[in-house]
Amino acid sequence: MDTHEYDVVIIGGGPAGCTCALYTSRASLKTVIIDKNPAVGALAITHKIANYPGVSGEMSGDELLKSMREQAVEYGTVYQRAQVFGIDVSGEMKKVYTPEGTFVGRSLVLATGAMGRSGASFEGESEFLGRGVSYCATCDGAFYRDREVAVVGLNQEAVEEAQFLTKFASKVHWITFKDPKEEDHHAHDLLAMANVKHWRRTRLASIEGNDSGVTGVKVKTKGEEEPLPLEVEGVFVYQNGSKPITDFIGDQVEINPDGGVKVDDDMSTSVPGVWAIGDIRNTPYKQAVVAAGDGCIAAMAIDRYLNHRKTIKPDWDHT
Repeated sequence: MDTHEYDVVIIGGGPAGCTCALYTSRASLKTVIIDKNPAVGALAITHKIANYPGVSGEMSGDELLKSMREQAVEYGTVYQRAQVFGIDVSGEMKKVYTPEGTFVGRSLVLATGAMGRSGASFEGESEFLGRGVSYCATCDGAFYRDREVAVVGLNQEAVEEAQFLTKFASKVHWITFKDPKEEDHHAHDLLAMANVKHWRRTRLASIEGNDSGVTGVKVKTKGEEEPLPLEVEGVFVYQNGSKPITDFIGDQVEINPDGGVKVDDDMSTSVPGVWAIGDIRNTPYKQAVVAAGDGCIAAMAIDRYLNHRKTIKPDWDHT
């Protein structure tokens, strides 16, 4: 199996990984991005982006990600499509194992995101993902202004995302099989909102749609024989919650109780020479601009680490 040596090996080609690569490549550090599939990350499946700084109007998440990737490559980053099946961070040189060979780096960046679901929960979920099915109200909520949407799930993420959607949607259909607990004040605040319809003791049966995207859902309420159709244009699923993708790491770096990789202010993990950026940290703010910021911070810390610098050189000059 071939061995490929780099200064910086980045696992994950989302906004965090691409930004980190852009900065390390500009710092003349030999950098590679190892990306399983550019079409399946959280940003890639986002239908529209309208709040990324410096990008006017609307564009798809896939278009924004492609631009980020191309910019990193223009500055010298190597982009490698490959599935990572293991890493070894025990030595000074960090190793990443893939079917295409072993990638060895003086530094390693974990940027695999938090789309670690075990699979779609409902009929139609995979089919309409990015075309009406979403896992991020903050990302997509504004596109459903004055439209009806459904939110599925009773966890804290579902409640917070449903509250966010009430700012835009004409009606939010909140679908839960169990009732919220008495002490869950956030849930009861949600129920008090005028544009929220709570479907209690109800399960989502299927997500319906056509070539244009989601057109509705079918829900099954306990005690009712037949599913009931609901006309909605967006379905926000929080049945399982997003999980950081860390299966390839094992127990080699410290993980927080919430499943995210533990880092310090420089995005350094518990292992010297290993950084973690973006949604793999399981931050509450899963936004492309936040992930990009993580990538920038890590890149400058890596430059300082590899070149034994005491300070970080800014990328602007006031003289």
